[in-house]
Amino acid sequence: QVQLVESGGGLVQTGGSLRLSCAASGRTISTSTMGWFRQAPGKERDFVAAITKSGLSTHYADSVKGRFAISRDNAKNLVYLQMNTLKPEDTAVYYCAASVYGTNLRSPARYADWGQGTQVTVSS
Repeated sequence: QVQLVESGGGLVQTGGSLRLSCAASGRTISTSTMGWFRQAPGKERDFVAAITKSGLSTHYADSVKGRFAISRDNAKNLVYLQMNTLKPEDTAVYYCAASVYGTNLRSPARYADWGQGTQVTVSS
């Protein structure tokens, strides 16, 4: 099992940027697909982005494509989510997650390990 801790959330104006970090401990994440999900109040947890073990392949929700970028540093056991051109609809708690799978990465059920989340609020 890997422990995940997100950081970097906060309050930002529309059009602003934030960089979320996910620090892993307990074991290396180099053997895991890593993902970011988000959950707004009263809504389901939605897929945001995922990155394969090597970092060579990334996947994004249509709503964030072109604005968000996921990356990883396996040597430091870190995963990042760079969020640009933020919109009020991006407001949510953002979660980092780890998966042993390499397919169907948009489903939360594919991820066994989760962080506690970090709040992102985008004001209009």
